[in-house]
Amino acid sequence: MSPMQSQAQYVLRTVEERGIRFVQLWFTDVLGRHKAFHVTPAELEDALEEGMTFDGSAIDGFSRTRESDVLARPDLTTFQLLPWYEGGGGVARVFCDIDNIDGTPFDGCPRQQLRRVLSGAREQGYTFFVAPEIEYFYFEGLDPSQRPRPIDNGSYFDLLPDDVGSQLRRRTVLMLEEMGIGVEHAQHEDAPGQHEIDLRYTDALTMADTVMTVRYVVKELARQAGVSASFMPKPLATVQGSGMHTHASLWRDDANAFIGDGPYGLSTVATQFIAGLVRHAPEITAITNQWVNSYKRLIPGLEAPSNADWARYDTAALVRIPSVKPGRIDSTRIEFRSPDPAANPYLAFAVTLAAGLRGVTGGYDLPVEGERVASLPQSLAEAVDLMEQSSLLHETLGEHQVEWFLRNKRAEWDAYRGQVTPFELDRYLPLL
Repeated sequence: MSPMQSQAQYVLRTVEERGIRFVQLWFTDVLGRHKAFHVTPAELEDALEEGMTFDGSAIDGFSRTRESDVLARPDLTTFQLLPWYEGGGGVARVFCDIDNIDGTPFDGCPRQQLRRVLSGAREQGYTFFVAPEIEYFYFEGLDPSQRPRPIDNGSYFDLLPDDVGSQLRRRTVLMLEEMGIGVEHAQHEDAPGQHEIDLRYTDALTMADTVMTVRYVVKELARQAGVSASFMPKPLATVQGSGMHTHASLWRDDANAFIGDGPYGLSTVATQFIAGLVRHAPEITAITNQWVNSYKRLIPGLEAPSNADWARYDTAALVRIPSVKPGRIDSTRIEFRSPDPAANPYLAFAVTLAAGLRGVTGGYDLPVEGERVASLPQSLAEAVDLMEQSSLLHETLGEHQVEWFLRNKRAEWDAYRGQVTPFELDRYLPLL
């Protein structure tokens, strides 16, 4: 029996023994939004063996009408029960890769694109590990038409009484652990209603799946509690926004390739990787920060980067070098601070790796610490223009995804430009 057949038998046996009534086949569109099929046990065996055919033209960033049919093929290693459904009948999920009907990887699938970039890194001998810190807000109520009101007035590391936010954060961590997702720690963040979950290091593909799962669990448990959770990068004007600070390292031959005798214990590979991120950050920002609202966060003064630079301690730097505990040299890593938690994690990790590796293969020199190499884009429009000109992004994502992304984001920018905001009304209507 092949490993795939063995995995399929395990899934089918688990579904029967645990009384699973539905299996959700998860995938994402190019923007990183959750999509799913729901299949019953009677249909599951065929779905696992043959995949599920669907009309890709109905999914943003997938097929054009003339080439619409694609195949969702379950990755059986990602099968997992969804514990919060057990009271009303068991539900499980499995992530899917999207293939063309002939079985080749589909160019519009973000998961497949990350697989391709990771495969290119493996050909150079590297495995890419990441550990994101995911920030988000809890707001009162479920009505999206209302102005957001944080559910608490806490700040950084506050130990509040056992309020709704603390209960939700604790329940979320326990739920993730029950699903086999490692959580390093969780805390209240700096802004009222803002919380953070830091995930334990793993390979980038597993982590991208994990980020999608975390976002789903956070929102679902908040909904059950009658509040809303948001990964919007900048939902409140007067406080800091939410980031997805991503700790990253390359490993080679089961050893951390970032360990060396350079600045702060970094290897040449690590300094070149940093140099690649710093040099190419402006052109990959459209992916790591893909919404109009993302650029309300990337401004000076609120612990978010606005320039392409690096530093040891500066929390406003694009790349920071975390301290390593004594005896824990294997945890040597860099922290990439511009991504936000509303990005598509598959594409965000793909372009992060591609930019860093470009520095390694190109032998980039590390800039002077604290030196501004360039400014990050100040708007989605500027970011998209830089993306269009980037050979790195065209090579990393392919023409299919780049073409669709540019078209979608320019439409988003045009829609935003036509809005008259409360700021304009409050500031100008009485005066002009």
